[in-house]
Amino acid sequence: MKFGGTSMAGTERIRRVANIVRAQAARGDQVAVVVSAMAGETDRLVNFCREANPMYDPAEYDVVVASGEQVTSGLLALTLQALGCKSRSWLGWQLPIHTIEAHAKARVEAIDADALIASMEAGEIAVIPGFQGLSEDNRITTLGRGGSDTSAVAVAAAIKADRCDIYTDVDGVYTTDPRIVAKAKKQKAVTYEEMLELASVGAKVLQTRSVGLAMREKVRVQVLSSFIGEGAPPADDLPGTMIVSDEEMDELVEKGLMERQLVTGIAHDKNEAKVILTRVPDRPGAVANIFEPLAAASINVDMIIQNVGRDKGETDVTFTVPQSDLARAQALLEDRRDSIGFNRIITDSKIAKISVVGVGMKSHAGVASSMFRALSDRGINIQAISTSEIKISVMIDEDETELAVRVLHTAYGLDAKD
Repeated sequence: MKFGGTSMAGTERIRRVANIVRAQAARGDQVAVVVSAMAGETDRLVNFCREANPMYDPAEYDVVVASGEQVTSGLLALTLQALGCKSRSWLGWQLPIHTIEAHAKARVEAIDADALIASMEAGEIAVIPGFQGLSEDNRITTLGRGGSDTSAVAVAAAIKADRCDIYTDVDGVYTTDPRIVAKAKKQKAVTYEEMLELASVGAKVLQTRSVGLAMREKVRVQVLSSFIGEGAPPADDLPGTMIVSDEEMDELVEKGLMERQLVTGIAHDKNEAKVILTRVPDRPGAVANIFEPLAAASINVDMIIQNVGRDKGETDVTFTVPQSDLARAQALLEDRRDSIGFNRIITDSKIAKISVVGVGMKSHAGVASSMFRALSDRGINIQAISTSEIKISVMIDEDETELAVRVLHTAYGLDAKD
């Protein structure tokens, strides 16, 4: 069971979480709980680091920011004890959770779970701080923002759990953001592949790395809400959304528990910015000269368009980067203006990416044309397009985001019936 920052924000909410955990354990399950820091706490700790030293050492940064989860793991263990449960906290270095690569964005390599499993078999509820681990040289590491989901999936894989329940402030995965489309439907199940695409294109339900890890380790994940009343059905009765393999999805469809859908969800992301380089030399290696420095600076490039070449052996190259990286990307490219050979940089941060996702696209033609026609009929201009096997994304003007989501939700028949 994993609880996010809003679920752990204060002693009253921690008591609510403790009651949910106690109810699950009372059904005879061996339970491990992974917790996030209280909402806003990690930001507070990050600011302390910046104030202490703007050029902070990442290893010491990890020591500071990992403390938020240490506090909530101890508080939840104490609260469970007050409710009469056997419980203890296990910090990242006590298991240990072995990580590799850089501080502040480490990756879980392995978890020594023997002592944890023995404790759980003895009837103890294990409470584990998310987001943290131990480096090869025995220093505390953190997994990057949103890393507690990844911690939970990694622990679930290590102890071979039947299921990993991610409790959050939403009660499942919807066909789109219910705040934009009131008729959005909660899905009973989506595949790992679909969830990975949805998470990568703006759906904020699960962190992308956690879905990738669940897919690789075949961990069944359920998304559900911790903000439930006393009489709510237990998690075993599947009130949330299950993230499952293609094979399990096929079984659910065969049993009549799920309908086969062409499109699973529509996501939007306003955190993208567009960059246009004009009059780039139209020759081998020119595009590599643009994107190699961006890759070296860990700036993720998403949509890319190379326009038809001009008469003078030149072309325009358009691409998108995260808004937070726009200034850095612009500075890097300006520094390399001579070696790249472009004329001007034009940027636009008032754009949005709208994505349609669904495994049904693999076997059905016409999904893209339906998208383009629906947007065209409402006068929404498409500035760029990118596709994968189960996803189509388009770049549009930011002001048309909500309209585009509503139009597409209706066009693909996703509106819930009254």
